[in-house]
Amino acid sequence: MCGIVGYVGPRRATDVLLGGLARLEYRGYDSAGVAVAEGGELEIVRRVGRLANLRDALSAHPLTSSVGIGHTRWATHGRPNEENAHPHADCDRTVAVVHNGIIENYSELREELAAAGHILRSETDTEAIAHLIESYYEGDLAAAVRKTLARLEGSYALAIVHASEPGTIVAARKDSPLIIGLGEAENVVASDIPAVLEYTRRVLVLHDGEIAVVTADGVEVQCADGSVVADQEIIDVQWDLEAAEKGGYEDFMLKEIHEQPHALRETLRGRMSDSGEIQLSELDMSPEQVAGIDRVFIIGCGTSYHAGLVAKSLIERWARIPVEVDVSSEFRYRDAIIDDDTLVVAVTQSGETADTLAGVREARDRGAKVIAISNVVGSRVTRESDGVIYTHAGPEIGVAATKTFTAQIAALTVLALKLAQANGALSQERVLALWEELLTVPEVVEAQLGSADTMEDCAALFADAPSSLFLGRGMGVPVAMEGALKLKEISYIHAEAYAAGEMKHGPIALLVEGMPIVAVATQGPTYEKVVSNVQEVRARGANVIAVATAGDDEIRRQAECVLYVPRVSDALSAIPASVPLQLLAYRIAKARGCDVDQPRNLAKSVTVE
Repeated sequence: MCGIVGYVGPRRATDVLLGGLARLEYRGYDSAGVAVAEGGELEIVRRVGRLANLRDALSAHPLTSSVGIGHTRWATHGRPNEENAHPHADCDRTVAVVHNGIIENYSELREELAAAGHILRSETDTEAIAHLIESYYEGDLAAAVRKTLARLEGSYALAIVHASEPGTIVAARKDSPLIIGLGEAENVVASDIPAVLEYTRRVLVLHDGEIAVVTADGVEVQCADGSVVADQEIIDVQWDLEAAEKGGYEDFMLKEIHEQPHALRETLRGRMSDSGEIQLSELDMSPEQVAGIDRVFIIGCGTSYHAGLVAKSLIERWARIPVEVDVSSEFRYRDAIIDDDTLVVAVTQSGETADTLAGVREARDRGAKVIAISNVVGSRVTRESDGVIYTHAGPEIGVAATKTFTAQIAALTVLALKLAQANGALSQERVLALWEELLTVPEVVEAQLGSADTMEDCAALFADAPSSLFLGRGMGVPVAMEGALKLKEISYIHAEAYAAGEMKHGPIALLVEGMPIVAVATQGPTYEKVVSNVQEVRARGANVIAVATAGDDEIRRQAECVLYVPRVSDALSAIPASVPLQLLAYRIAKARGCDVDQPRNLAKSVTVE
């Protein structure tokens, strides 16, 4: 989950590295460092904590080299301290390495290296890579890297410099993302696209097992045996640097909450043909195959898992196909019943989530068709699945997902309609009516954001709260789960979500006077049941914040605070009901002085298992 940047070209490398790392800091912010090739030697500067600490160190002692690598870390092996910060070097500081991933056989390698006389100074798995390269180096860095990679077990994205080859960066990847921005007489290696957009929108996607030799004049991509890869994947990024900046908002999270109407429109655009057929050509399946799907598994982590729970309800309700939703990390370790008529839907914003990718491989090995829901063109899941439905939400920099969550729901809703249309479970008239209503959801969200309450009164109910509960029934359950996750992620208040009917089966014992309870009580088949559950918690002294449908005056008598959402059908209520919970979590976190964009211990994409 760490962020990597490498630069070679005419500019001062540290300027590019710091700018790129700032745009990747959502991937980790335990420590940061740079290494540059300067005067036939490597200069390495590392600092614990946020990138600002590294920036201050480099301001005090500027480095003028035009070649270098940088890293912002989310700690896996070894505590966050300067010794464990990247880049890591060999014994003589001639090789420097930055790494995202996990080397699973690092203990064995460290023992071997120590026995050979190498001095390893950190607790990390990465340092072993630098010493292996040192032992194999014979004047050709790329050759030494190839020999080193043959010894590694696990995942990696690597950028490497050597003092004896000051105009070159060698990059490599396996199961961790890495791209190269192709500029004019300059090139930028990075973990993600925002880091390169200031210099180019032309991006080379490095594939698993490939090694790139990067100079200012060009990029040569090699296979593990050293042969040159002729057919390279190059994409032209359709969004610009402005999309990855705050655009006048106080935080990326607030900006991304307000970008949801646009993200929803882009995700839905072009999904209905003139003849009234839901368009999902990405399925890469014949109409007969789509109609023959008799079981669906949806896998995802965190927010993506919650989007999958919404989709389960829609697919079962509309297409009458049984659906199971699994946390990705559990799916691959159970003996799920999968065959040729099974569809597995992998939901991952980044397209690089390690657990979800492992689930994709498991499903394909067992004969299932796999469709990915992803926001990142060219990501790993797009190459390992049979088809991809893109959400087109644009870059999401805030660690806590907002616009990508609602865009995922929109994409999954389209999939549910497609399945129902294909197998005839819904009439064409009903499909068209639901589609027309779905098209109004972006405007509904836009209206919500345009008239959003500042929520200070609701947020104040959490001022001294050590814990809270989120309740819902039906479609409100995944909405409650996502609301609780948002609160936990950015405010550090403990929050648990339950199906409201479960309160009497244990959780009601947690209630104390003044405890905040968030109830998703929008109009739907279970509305009266939710109101009854709200009355139960109020009778025990809880403070209730209700998410309710506009015009519902009755709920005001049952809650201390009401967050109203526009009226939509129950099937499409998850997106509008989620927006006020995003804003509520945001306001609570800001009131507590928390960093909403970079919550402690978290990173945007989890690329290690």
